[in-house]
Order: sequence, then C-alpha cells, then structure tokens
Amino acid sequence: MGHFATTTWVICYFLVLLGLSAYGLHRYTMIYLYWKHSRRKPEPGARFDKLPKVTVQLPIFNEMYVVRRLIEAVSKIDYPKELLQIQILDDSTDETRAICAEEAERLRGCGFDVELIHRVDRTGFKAGALENGMDSATGEFIYILDADFVPEPRVLHDMIHFFTDDEVGMIQTRWGHINKKYSILTRVQALFLDGHLAVEQTARSRSGRFFNFNGTAGIWRKSCIEDAGGWEHDTLTEDLDLSYRAQMKGWKFIYLKDVVTPAELPPDMNGFKSQQHRWTKGSVQTCLKMLGPIWRSKLPRIIKLEATAHLTANFAYLLLILLCVLVNPAMHPESGWVRTVLLDIPIFFATSISVALFYLTAQIAVNPSPLKWIREILYLPVLLALGIGMSINNGKAVLEALMGKKSDFVRTPKYGDQKKRADVRKARYRALKSIAPAFEIAFFLYFSYLVLDALARGNWFGLPFLALFQVGFFFVAYGSLRHLLPDFVLGTAEPDEPVLGM
Repeated sequence: MGHFATTTWVICYFLVLLGLSAYGLHRYTMIYLYWKHSRRKPEPGARFDKLPKVTVQLPIFNEMYVVRRLIEAVSKIDYPKELLQIQILDDSTDETRAICAEEAERLRGCGFDVELIHRVDRTGFKAGALENGMDSATGEFIYILDADFVPEPRVLHDMIHFFTDDEVGMIQTRWGHINKKYSILTRVQALFLDGHLAVEQTARSRSGRFFNFNGTAGIWRKSCIEDAGGWEHDTLTEDLDLSYRAQMKGWKFIYLKDVVTPAELPPDMNGFKSQQHRWTKGSVQTCLKMLGPIWRSKLPRIIKLEATAHLTANFAYLLLILLCVLVNPAMHPESGWVRTVLLDIPIFFATSISVALFYLTAQIAVNPSPLKWIREILYLPVLLALGIGMSINNGKAVLEALMGKKSDFVRTPKYGDQKKRADVRKARYRALKSIAPAFEIAFFLYFSYLVLDALARGNWFGLPFLALFQVGFFFVAYGSLRHLLPDFVLGTAEPDEPVLGM
C-alpha cells in the first residue's frame, strides 16, 4: 500500500511539472517571437493632414492622492485644445469628488473642453463608467488613462497617425514605473510587468497574434468599440474582453513598445495582491467567456493556439499550489541518472530556465545599457520567490472565477508622491484583506520543515528550490501582515506630521 501511495504521488508530481513545463515552453515561444521581430518597429503608413478630435477619458474612483497629478499631466498634452475633449468620469465617494470638480473648473478657465460626469450608482464599475462616457464623447478616438498614470506631452502625436489606416482599432503604449525604486517589492513588480509589456505584448503584436489593451495608456477608435459591442461588465477585465471581441471582428491592434506612459506601482503587498487577484480572476472569466467563440471562429489555428495559451496562463497558479503539496522529497524514490537525464533536467530547462531567459529578455528590451539590465536581473531570485508566494492569492482568484463567484471591481490603492513608508502605512486607502495570509504562513512553516529535512538528508540538489518556496511564502505573508506591527518594530517611527495629500 505504501509503494502504491508513493508511486501515485510521484506520478501526480511529474504530471504537475509537465503542466508547468508547457507554460514554460510557451515562454520560449514568446522569447523567440520577440527577437525574431525585434527590429520590425511599427510606423504609421501616413500622417493626418488635419488632426482628428480626441476624447480623453479619465475613470476615477476615490483617487485623492493622484487625481490632481493626472489632470495636470493631461492638461499638458501637446494637442490642439479645440480638438481635445476631457471627460472626468468620477464615481468617487470621498474628497476626490471635490478635487475633480475644482480641477474641471480650472481647466475650463484655461480654455479646455471638460465634461465632469459623477455617478452615484457604480453599475459596471470602471467598464460602466467608460460605457456611460461614450454617450457624450465627441472625439473620433478615445484615449483612456487610469488615475495613477502620467502621460507625456507628445503621446497623442506618437499614436494618432497610426489611425490613418482605417483598419486600426486600438494603439497601446508601454507602461513605465514612476516609483520602481521605492522598495524591493516595487522593483520586482516592475520586472513582472516588463515581462508582459516588453516581451509578450511586442511578440504578439508584431507576429500577428492577438494581444490585449491593458486597460489604460491606450487609444481606441470609437467606432471599433461600438462595432465590437461596447464595454461589457460581466468580467473584471473589461479591457481583455473587449480586445478579443474587437480583434475577432477584424480590427488591427498596434503595440508601441518604445512609447512609454509612466505609472505608479502598488507600494504595499496588499495593494499588489488586490490588483493581481482582480487581473487573475478577470482573465479566467474572459477565458471562460471567449475561448469557445475563438475556437468556433474561422481564425487561423496559430492565433487560436496563442489565444488559448494567453487566456489560460493563470491556471498555472493552481498547478503551482499542487506542486507545493506534492514537492515533499521524502515521498520520492531516490533519483537515478536515467530519471535525472530524461525528466529532471528537461523539466528544469522548461520551467526555471525559461523564466530566467524571459525576464532577462525583458530587461534587455527596456534597458539599452548592459549595466542597467544586469543590475535589474539581480532581483530575479526575489521575482521567482514572489511568484511562488503569490500562488495562494492568485490560485484563489482562479477558483472563484471557475465557480462563478461574483465580486466587485476592487480598485488598487494609489498614494502619489508620498515618499515615506510610514505615510503609506497611514494612508486612508487600504486594499481588501483576505484569509490568504493564513495559508501562506502554513506553507512557510511546511517548507521550513522541508528545508530542515533536506539539510538532515544531505539533499543539496533540492535544497535551493525548497528554500525558494520557503522565502516566497514568508515574503508574501510578512508583506500582507506587516501593517499590523507597531512602527518601532519596523523601524519606521516618525514624528507626528500630516499624511501628504490629506
């Protein structure tokens, strides 16, 4: 009976690893497509003789720390005022409402066409606000910016001329990171995002695969949104949903890797987890909604396969949780050289090495100086640990989507120019808490036991991997609960002073 249990355990273990390896092999595909098309930079086929009118939509909900910065940056965009409509789509319930009204009046005094729309009923959340704004949008093109973004003055000129091609429906710019150097957490978040924004989006766009609008820092042709059925709010990722519906209608999307729109990263763990939970759950909801229509369509098979890999990518978090349960080396028979050569080494290259090369490629893509990308890639072990530690939070999101559990659109708290860690901890906005830290602590303790067991057994090959899991769960659990610790424990005690922006 013991032999049967061990054999079953090992079979399940390697099936999970093979599943993770499939996603690892997809990373190699993205790396290959990125380098293959790296010199194929998009250029507009022509230029407008007369610039078209653009509506800038600013969906806002309780953004008192950053909304002034956003509106100020929008007012500095280099585009004729008579061709620019600014819509402040404000669903706020706090001081943000007064700030929006004040800023709208100020811009009107400067000659801008500003429409302030305040909704009391947040039906559809962000998607509902965007949909509501479409009714009075006068621009032929819709430029969308979230509250924590700071557009550069030339951004519309960098994008608008691509629309001289009547088949182009959306242009997406790459996100920059205003506060990347704030902490180790924000540095690693930047690494995560650069992988998606610099490698995946570029590879998909330039190779003719489907890719998605990232929810902000992009511009849509209004008729493209309407033709695709408009903003729908049956998923938490309305941007991903609309992107697939529009491309299935035949609209072209263009990704501009070299046009950067700076944005703020969540500086605290709970904010990051809240953001990741929403993105993960929404992507699985979109997967359930769109994967069937994609495969029933007449799209080329290569696009269908890439869409499947893209929309199912977050299922890897469930595999990672299963791996955490199955990884106990005491349940595995001793490794012979045959298993090592045929299974362990290939799986290692398909999983761990693919991750390293993927994020190395991303840093080379965004940092032309070798000194810069070498410095950034030194955070790769922390990235791997954080990805493991986030498996509970994101795996929970996957299960909620699969079970059809509905949830509100939970905004990610933003803090603007608050520099001090103490200020961020005292800030009014907080991410929603969950039971996930309890499981993260349990897994930390479990892997602490496995690390000690590996030391006792002399399992030096498996020790680094077990330690990576141990550190990952500790990092995420500690980051989630550190706000409960007093300032003197964290070393962040400050003299009494007002929180910036309040």
